[in-house]
Amino acid sequence: MSNIYSVSEKMHKMRVRLYPNHLPGSEKTFIARTSNEASVTLEDICAAMKNRGGYEGSYEDAVQTVRYFHKEMGYQLCDGFSVNTGYYSIHPNIGGTFQSDNEGADPKKHPVTFRFHSLKTLRNLYNDIDVIVEGYADTHGDISEFIDYDEDSVNSLYAPGDQFAIIGNKIKVAGDSPEIGIFFVPVDDPSKAVKVSRIAENYPSKITGITPQTGRPHNRIEIRTRFACSGAILLKTARIITSGFVLEEA
Repeated sequence: MSNIYSVSEKMHKMRVRLYPNHLPGSEKTFIARTSNEASVTLEDICAAMKNRGGYEGSYEDAVQTVRYFHKEMGYQLCDGFSVNTGYYSIHPNIGGTFQSDNEGADPKKHPVTFRFHSLKTLRNLYNDIDVIVEGYADTHGDISEFIDYDEDSVNSLYAPGDQFAIIGNKIKVAGDSPEIGIFFVPVDDPSKAVKVSRIAENYPSKITGITPQTGRPHNRIEIRTRFACSGAILLKTARIITSGFVLEEA
């Protein structure tokens, strides 16, 4: 941050678009979502660390070291330890309830999840960000949130077989041809898209179901529908609604 002439200049610019707010009582307001098209990978960060961040080791060593760090961090978490990185903390969480101390842990009734919490060092970075509103998002339909209930995550990660909810606008799946439905589309190979086979609720603003498995680390949500927002009338051709965020498959 620059303070020349007593003017504070923000170091970072975060570009966002506005989406309709679907919460009850807030229908005429909008929420902001970042406009970035792709997530940053471990390799991307290591390359930037080498090229811009002043890291003096090799790129290959940086990637390998960070991978070893995450592997060991996962090992410690699975042993029940909390992890404090200085920027965020992670702690194991056991879901569900127990009737007595004689009841054993059931993976379905008592799922293990990991909770993230941002720490002061990371929160202090908020002051360095200048949020720029680039206008309204495309209103032909939008996906504002993907919720994995079992992982307790929003717009970040999911595990195959978990129950999910998609929140949005004009997203109802309509039409019976094979290309209609909800698809998990790998970022690195869209041809490997996997269709959701189990849908529970199917409404214009909310869809629930069970997540499939793509076997790829990063995926977008894509809804292909002939829903025309007018009763039983269907569009002649399907429209495609794609999430602006990328999900990580656990």
